[in-house]
Amino acid sequence: MTRRNLFYAQSGGVTPVINASAAAVIQTAREHPKRIGKVLAGQNGILGALQENLIDTSCETKGSIEGLIRTPGGAFGSCRYKLKSFAENQAEYERLITVFKAHNIGYFLYNGGGDSADTCLKVSQISEQMGYPIQAIHVPKTIDNDLPLTDNCPGFGSVAKYVAISTREAALDIESMCATSTKVFILEVMGRHAGWIAGASSLAATERGDAPHIILFPEIAFDQTKFLSKVSDCVKRFGYCVVVASEGTSTADGRLLADQGETDAFGHAQLGGLAPLLASMVKEHLGFKYHWAVADYLQRAARHIASQTDVDQAIALGRAAVELALEGANAIMPTIERKPGKQYRWRIGAAPLHRVANREKKMPRRFISKDGFAVTAAGKAYFEPLIAGEAYPDYHRGMPRYTRLKKVLVPKRCIPWQT
Repeated sequence: MTRRNLFYAQSGGVTPVINASAAAVIQTAREHPKRIGKVLAGQNGILGALQENLIDTSCETKGSIEGLIRTPGGAFGSCRYKLKSFAENQAEYERLITVFKAHNIGYFLYNGGGDSADTCLKVSQISEQMGYPIQAIHVPKTIDNDLPLTDNCPGFGSVAKYVAISTREAALDIESMCATSTKVFILEVMGRHAGWIAGASSLAATERGDAPHIILFPEIAFDQTKFLSKVSDCVKRFGYCVVVASEGTSTADGRLLADQGETDAFGHAQLGGLAPLLASMVKEHLGFKYHWAVADYLQRAARHIASQTDVDQAIALGRAAVELALEGANAIMPTIERKPGKQYRWRIGAAPLHRVANREKKMPRRFISKDGFAVTAAGKAYFEPLIAGEAYPDYHRGMPRYTRLKKVLVPKRCIPWQT
């Protein structure tokens, strides 16, 4: 078989463990020098291919690549850029082919969520439409945990762990002050259309009455009257109320409470401001003193408290992506399959990209309580093993030691890209 180079890139919002998948891809490719040449990483996602900004990972030491496993962020830079269809913008695809040919790229591994799966699927179709052989494999990641056909997604377990711990710690703070001060605390977490992250906060509770007392899910229509009644009841019963709200919380007519009226590069509504909005409702109608916080980037950058299960799965999927490519697979995504039984066990599977791209997996209704404000025992059983184990980074002088790469670009061989 002809020895060809492998293109790897990161896309969309990063996770605490996306670099672990990157490390696994590079390490596995290096184990097959007769089949794979260099791993060329796209600087800032697919833009790295279009702009011919290709990072030569062979310039990085084994130690640096190993260090990526314990480093948050996106080591090679990510982007929010969605390829149009072949019919809408053939020039983009012609540009990709030009760059791929110039650098002998035969494998395309794209590390991202649902929109990234769509990009990967479109690239896989180049072989048929433009007569250029390239194998496209999607490496899954998303803290939202909303990719279909996989039990869970790398990145989610660590974010779930961070949110659950933060909820428990904040609750202890509020509980200690509620007699004379704050009665209500609201934590806003990510989750545009699916409430997986918000739901994971339920793991903070170990006894009846523990926080979170209210969880708001995108899957359950928000009812202001019911919400305020529940807040009031919790304060009366426990002295305080902790709310964890998914940013995608919406009303029965589908209106997002936090919709700012703007969209991102993928066409999604730009969300923000849900926590203060809910807090103002509490103040206006109930008169309780409140505090609120937005986890925002902190939840997806918190590598210092990552889940060991999450790290292990991110590595396994990165390795599996390379192995699938070597087996001749195309337009496919390695997945995590939960094995049956009381003890948590998992294995690697695979799913076709046409069944993954642009699709979202929401929380099952059986994971949400009848009143819509909590997680059932079945839901907790799903979440719990995903946050298991601690994967602490090395520390130096009291701070985590994270890796920064050299990121040496290969010489360009094509004319500049004209947008």
